[in-house]
Amino acid sequence: MVVSLVRSNSGDPSGAAATTTAVIPVEAPGLEAGTTAPLGSAGLGEGVGPEVSGRTPLRGFGEVQVSVTTEDGEICELCLLSATTKDQRARGLMEVTDEELGGYDGMLFEYPEATSGEFWMRNTPMPLSIAFFDAQGKLVSTTDMQPCADSPSCPGYPAAGTFKYAIEVPQGMLDEAGAKPGATLHIHTRRCPLAEGGS
Repeated sequence: MVVSLVRSNSGDPSGAAATTTAVIPVEAPGLEAGTTAPLGSAGLGEGVGPEVSGRTPLRGFGEVQVSVTTEDGEICELCLLSATTKDQRARGLMEVTDEELGGYDGMLFEYPEATSGEFWMRNTPMPLSIAFFDAQGKLVSTTDMQPCADSPSCPGYPAAGTFKYAIEVPQGMLDEAGAKPGATLHIHTRRCPLAEGGS
């Protein structure tokens, strides 16, 4: 796996102050690319180890329940995979081909403080859309991202300003997730309610 200092998806822009874009090999212990399976005892980051009937966790990731409130007051409840550590953010949805994301609505990338930088789609075969939110949860910007092969020349997708959170969803699903101009993100719990049909 590779990740750049300022690129991410499917990477981590936490090195946003750096100006280099040199690609550095990174090992992500406990993460098995592109698999959906219940977690074992090894895990990374806050919220790891969801055991929710009706959803299939992505190995090495947690989950989080959030809501996105639109400018006109519509509230969209989402259950997202959670990427809270540098290794999780570096892996993101790379190599994932399950368009249903195991029953999750998308993935939330969380940073310890506001950052800048760009996401990229290296080794990410599924088209995605991304919404960036600032430290207060206010929507910064959104964009669609195209799949890219395992190449260091994949384009970057920057936010329009600094951000602390980013939500990736299957391409075209941002409106359904409430990520429209004026929207606000609220993080609720590190465990989602049971999915429909779960027990």
